[in-house]
Amino acid sequence: MIFDDTADFLAALPPMRSLIGLDLGDKTIGVAVSDTFWSVASPLETVRRKKFGLDAARLQEIIAHRSVGGIVLGLPRNMDGSEGPRCQSTRAFARNFEKLWDGPVTFWDERLSTVAAERALLEADTTRKRRSEVIDHVAAAYILQGMLDRLRVLRAAS
Repeated sequence: MIFDDTADFLAALPPMRSLIGLDLGDKTIGVAVSDTFWSVASPLETVRRKKFGLDAARLQEIIAHRSVGGIVLGLPRNMDGSEGPRCQSTRAFARNFEKLWDGPVTFWDERLSTVAAERALLEADTTRKRRSEVIDHVAAAYILQGMLDRLRVLRAAS
């Protein structure tokens, strides 16, 4: 089920299951995973996009292997907050994936997540070649960590 409201997403999450964060690009999907306490997001891998069926099959393998309880998709809003074609593509991906997996899915505003990931990699003195290999799943970790921080606030308030 797809949730636009973070509180509703939290209510639908099974306890003690990891969350997975996805940074959907045209050519790649960055994948990050959380611990079961929803504290820390860790970059996992970058999936080279082929076609939806193959991409979804790889994501389902990761979900099964990691015992994932929820998916957070980075929503690439425009800088003014509006949604353009890339957001529509992300929402379409969520609707298609929802037909294959019955767990909760939500979105997190990913504006500047790639910029933050790039900055962190530069500060770590990562080579240009290595940055290009890991940027997508590091960006996915930024997306997922944003959601984890929001979930922590919601849980503390309840």
